[in-house]
Amino acid sequence: QVQLVESGGGLVQAGGSLSVSCAASGLSRLSMGWFRQAPGKEREFVAVISRSGGTYSVESVKGRFTIYRDNAKNTVYLQMNNLTPEDTAVYYCAARDGRFAPTQAREYDYWGQGTQVTVSS
Repeated sequence: QVQLVESGGGLVQAGGSLSVSCAASGLSRLSMGWFRQAPGKEREFVAVISRSGGTYSVESVKGRFTIYRDNAKNTVYLQMNNLTPEDTAVYYCAARDGRFAPTQAREYDYWGQGTQVTVSS
């Protein structure tokens, strides 16, 4: 059983930066993703990182968000820079066993509890 514990997030002004992290038991065998859900909207893919470290992110965050992992610390991070109010959402960490990191939420078996990120204008 994989346990995911998120931390970070909070309130920041537009243009600011935040980092969220996800502690995952047994990280080295997992591919990971960050998803977000804004009020009244469906959960959407933000960024994923494969077991080998390959990454992919949604177009709207490219150049601003970076996903990376530290297997020694069993932690995955999402560094978010130049935030905009449109980035306001609950951010969820997700995990799946295997090499590949798909962008569809339904492909992930384990989910964290979510952490709120709020960007004020």
